[in-house]
Amino acid sequence: MIKIKDMYSLDETIAADLFKDKDYPWEVLKSIGEFIVSLGEKLSPDEYDKRGDNVWIAKDAKVFDSAYINGPCIIDHEAEVRQCAFIRGNAIVGKNCVVGNSTELKNVVLFNNVQVPHYNYVGDSVLGFKSHMGAGSITSNVKSDKTLVTVKCGDEKIETGLKKFGAMLGDHVEVGCNSVLNPGTVVGSNSNIYPLSMVRGVVPSDSIYKKADDIVRKEN
Repeated sequence: MIKIKDMYSLDETIAADLFKDKDYPWEVLKSIGEFIVSLGEKLSPDEYDKRGDNVWIAKDAKVFDSAYINGPCIIDHEAEVRQCAFIRGNAIVGKNCVVGNSTELKNVVLFNNVQVPHYNYVGDSVLGFKSHMGAGSITSNVKSDKTLVTVKCGDEKIETGLKKFGAMLGDHVEVGCNSVLNPGTVVGSNSNIYPLSMVRGVVPSDSIYKKADDIVRKEN
């Protein structure tokens, strides 16, 4: 349920090769920057402009003048990076994505059609196809005691070996406004998170998260 094959449509990202030979999505976090540089050098100059150090932007993407983009970074076709967005580096922004006003990205993969449109922080995370984070919702990517992050799935604890780990959102995940996704959060595909939620651990696919002790299956 929390493996790459269960959560993501790899034909919906320019970064499909990044996920090959890996089981869990967080295993890509250490390799995003290196992958971007390698892939960027292969992108067609007829389709992508190279701007500055290791920043490739599709010619049909819309990037507002006040947006800040640091490399390594790839912004794919028809994506929109709005006013005052802050992309700190190691970011892949997929086709038709929206990175909105005052949204900050760092060490992330956004699959195609992802929307982080209003005051979001997304760090050390992977957001699947057509996932959406409501206004003010954020990923918290470092534990307060600075220890390594574990993923808690029922009674099982999976050691990640990572100090920084935000959230893994599967395809078609909806996160409600002003929610906090704590370090090590994994949300299965087609699930919804209520607004103002504090999420930790694994939320199964096809679920509605109301609060920690109230997660219900979606009705068909």
